[in-house]
Amino acid sequence: MIRTREQLELQERAVLAPCAQKSGDSIGRAHPEPRHPHRTEYQRDRARIIHSRAFRRLEYKTQVFLNGTGDHLRTRLTHTFEVANVTRAIARSLALNEDLAEAIALAHDLGHPPFGHSGEETLDVLMRGHGGFDHNAQSLRIVDVVESRYPEFPGLNLSHEVREGLQKHAKFYEDAGGAYSQPSLEAQIANLADEITYYSHDLDDGLDFKLLDLEQLESLAAWTEAAAEVRRHFPKLKGRDFRAYVIRCIIDRQVADVVATSAALITKAGVKSVADVRQYPKPLIAYSRPLLKANQQLRRFLYKNLYYHPRVADANQHACVMLGDVFKAYLKDPRLLGRSTSSRVEKDGIHRTVCDYISGMTDRYLLDEHARLFPEGAKGALAAARLRG
Repeated sequence: MIRTREQLELQERAVLAPCAQKSGDSIGRAHPEPRHPHRTEYQRDRARIIHSRAFRRLEYKTQVFLNGTGDHLRTRLTHTFEVANVTRAIARSLALNEDLAEAIALAHDLGHPPFGHSGEETLDVLMRGHGGFDHNAQSLRIVDVVESRYPEFPGLNLSHEVREGLQKHAKFYEDAGGAYSQPSLEAQIANLADEITYYSHDLDDGLDFKLLDLEQLESLAAWTEAAAEVRRHFPKLKGRDFRAYVIRCIIDRQVADVVATSAALITKAGVKSVADVRQYPKPLIAYSRPLLKANQQLRRFLYKNLYYHPRVADANQHACVMLGDVFKAYLKDPRLLGRSTSSRVEKDGIHRTVCDYISGMTDRYLLDEHARLFPEGAKGALAAARLRG
């Protein structure tokens, strides 16, 4: 039996919480379109994101370790799927809209440039005086402008609610009714699920790459509590199996904490609608205070011992020198961008057009482009070879 969109929307109204965002109540899209006969608005958004070129390129973009340096290390794409999985789990437990929450999670890292946070910092420096660069803002720009898949409009023309969820760290949001202070609960979930996922899995990758060891982790509350639980239930578990199961327990404990804490906050706040959520003065999806403190400790530890570890930072710095070389070459000769991209220079300016183009590159493509533009650069070629392992 074929279910219609109207039936799916009725099902949402029957089973989701009053403060959940219903797809039938979507504010809509910047460019009006007829609604789909068999899919809700957020199911359409999810499909548009997954079928975008920017999404496919995440497979070859750095998470922490440069892409290609290890078969089991995470990329932006695997990280994105992990965030989407945690997001759906939390949304389901709180009777919120899983489709909306997942769509936001799937799009949240589309704006990341090659070479991870080092690449982002490099682009921000190169764009000083020209609007800077922030991967969150770039994710929104990609779905609004850069992706070109439809003849009727630029971008993916996503719904207001998904676009709202991509405006992370915004001071306020706006719709036709005016300004408001918080995004939907589904957007708040995607934001927190991102933290849960990258803290835990970056820790996992750091152990796997032997940049971290178990002795270092004994000072971390998030690790010691989960490790104690694993030893209690599986006293014979050792080595990699032990580490992997501790990471699994860290994530499980964090998801359970967020669900319980958020349910209590929502009840206490007395929000009865999405409008109530948007006007509430602070987020309602949150960690408990002890877990927030443990995560802040874990974050400080990862920045000190992993993200700026010489084996990570040195490789990223070499790569970012090449990113800067390519950026400056495009500024000097915009014809190198190709006809379709260079046609945007008049409207967006040369710096923003170059920034859009480079931020969309994969690690591998930027290295190849550097080799093409600077064939005489022996140092660059040597660095590229070293980065490829």
